[in-house]
Amino acid sequence: MVSEDIPEPAFDLFVIGGGINGAGIARDAAGRGLSVVLAEMGDLAQATSSASTKLFHGGLRYLEYFEIGLVRKALVEREVLLSAMPHIAWPLRFVLPLSAEMRFEGATPTSRLLTVFLPWLKGRRPAWLIRLGLLLYDHLGGRKILPGTRSLDLRSDPAGRWLKPEFARAYEYSDCWVQDARLVVLNARDAEARGAKILTRAKVTGARRMGDAWEVTVAMRGREKRFRAKALVNAAGPWVERILRDTTHLMPKAHIRLVRGSHIVTRRLFDHDRAYFFQGSDGRIIFAIPYEEEFTLIGTTDVDHEGDPGAARCTEAEQDYLCAFASRYFARPVTRADIVWTYSGVRPLYDDGARSASAATRDYVLTVDTAGAPVLNVFGGKITTYRRLAEAAMAKLAPLLGVTGGDWTAGVPLPGGDFPVDGVPRLIADLSARYPFLDGFTARRLVRSYGTEAPAVLGEARSAADLGRDFGAGLTGAEVRWLMVREYARTAEDVVWRRTKLGLRMTADEIAALDGWMAEEGAA
Repeated sequence: MVSEDIPEPAFDLFVIGGGINGAGIARDAAGRGLSVVLAEMGDLAQATSSASTKLFHGGLRYLEYFEIGLVRKALVEREVLLSAMPHIAWPLRFVLPLSAEMRFEGATPTSRLLTVFLPWLKGRRPAWLIRLGLLLYDHLGGRKILPGTRSLDLRSDPAGRWLKPEFARAYEYSDCWVQDARLVVLNARDAEARGAKILTRAKVTGARRMGDAWEVTVAMRGREKRFRAKALVNAAGPWVERILRDTTHLMPKAHIRLVRGSHIVTRRLFDHDRAYFFQGSDGRIIFAIPYEEEFTLIGTTDVDHEGDPGAARCTEAEQDYLCAFASRYFARPVTRADIVWTYSGVRPLYDDGARSASAATRDYVLTVDTAGAPVLNVFGGKITTYRRLAEAAMAKLAPLLGVTGGDWTAGVPLPGGDFPVDGVPRLIADLSARYPFLDGFTARRLVRSYGTEAPAVLGEARSAADLGRDFGAGLTGAEVRWLMVREYARTAEDVVWRRTKLGLRMTADEIAALDGWMAEEGAA
């Protein structure tokens, strides 16, 4: 392998990991004037950050664990994020059906208190307690955009039509949907626009302290490059401890718990635009969410994961579990035959010693080693608080790097997000008028992916033929070139499963043809 050194001066910051935390930190640091390099061993958001339940949410169930600070932080952040990316995030209403069989999971702090003071409940989760939790949920975060909780009569509300008749009452509350992989890519793009260097398919193979800096070795495209940086950020997600031990040869000051979250996608199970929040007799919860217009997303599981995080798969047992869980609520049973796609990711949760995977905290812990050039390590976290995590990381690094600028990212739009939260219909109408040959689904998808940049993706096209090759499902050569040039895409998988979800609509032959075309374009 050819070795190539990067000459002095050193960069200020080298970030390992192209998930949401790494991209968020790189963006924040670059916006403060620091010189930044980010290296991701695969594609951006290839692991955990593209395998979430796609929600900006406070985490209603975390209230039962008395994680009030985490929930409040996430609730405040929902609307901050929504305002900065209204193309890839939007409000979503959740219907929570009530049942006398709802129970707590294991021995949560709330469950233990009720066992002492209200023993006759015998572990059940009463409706009044859920309403109290939702009241707290509505007011903890200073909600301004999202509507509050309301009660539903499922015997007359359209949401009840799809459920078993035994469910007569429900609560409806607000959270937000987000396109998780696009969130990562847009953070990386904004970081690059502010001066950061973004490297994908770039594996960090070594990092050592050399005087007052880190020397980082990166393998990419058959070459080995060496970088110097004043500080190192280890945001490698499920691999954070491996990077510490095997790459930097340091001992972790904290540990992670690898928890696999799996999801199934089915053909559309209901015809409205609200999601369902289902509670199980075992205390667990799952969501059933409208997905990509013609599908339903169901998840997630919480299972301790052993082995390579990159090899996580939704097992047959997890598929059966999710189908059976949803079938307790839906009038028509959900079966394995309904599943059109599955995905699974490993969450690197901070190991707080919790007895079960679902009880482990979703909050983050940041550690800094200053026995030489500093290294900051990220343990845990959740997608909703990624921006706050980046600010916390910079608060620790700024004094070490002589940074004087303050926090700046709150409300600053990501690429394509410079329009009002309620402006999507107007953008879709304008795009359809400018490009009348677009079908309705494609016009909506382009705005929901690229926002105000959608016209730049399509350029001066006057007909569908002007957009280049049609790969199927509305994906054209013009869009793929944008994704390759502007958004770091290299393979068909990057395009159809992360930058878009068109893999749900394309055939295997169409995806293979796209892969071959991209390989030729990339080599040209």
